[in-house]
Amino acid sequence: MTVDLVFEDGLIPVIAQDTESGRVLMFAYASPDAVEQTEQTGLAHYYSRSRDELWQKGATSGHVQHVEEIRVDCDGDALLYEVDQEGGACHTGYESCFYRTVEETVAREDASIAVSTTETGEQLFDPDEVYE
Repeated sequence: MTVDLVFEDGLIPVIAQDTESGRVLMFAYASPDAVEQTEQTGLAHYYSRSRDELWQKGATSGHVQHVEEIRVDCDGDALLYEVDQEGGACHTGYESCFYRTVEETVAREDASIAVSTTETGEQLFDPDEVYE
């Protein structure tokens, strides 16, 4: 079966999930080139919207993601990278980008929401030392 992927504004959402634990490690976007590079190399590639460039996860930090499997959702508009993560997945040094638990939400007049959080994850490295 062939599925046409849906790249909105040239990007598709990607969730990186630890193959062994099933824990969600991070969320990012990928361009068609990033998906192709991931499939060809077996290493996770994404597209940085802030830097406007293709990047390989861990190219600077050494904390690469070995992609064991790429899955596509039912609508073809999101991907799941099942990965074997080396080191921390988050650029802040944590094992996962989802290292904060929401304790309370406060709606604002501008339709945004402020949240109070508690850090629940484990920091594996000091980002100041890695990204000098």
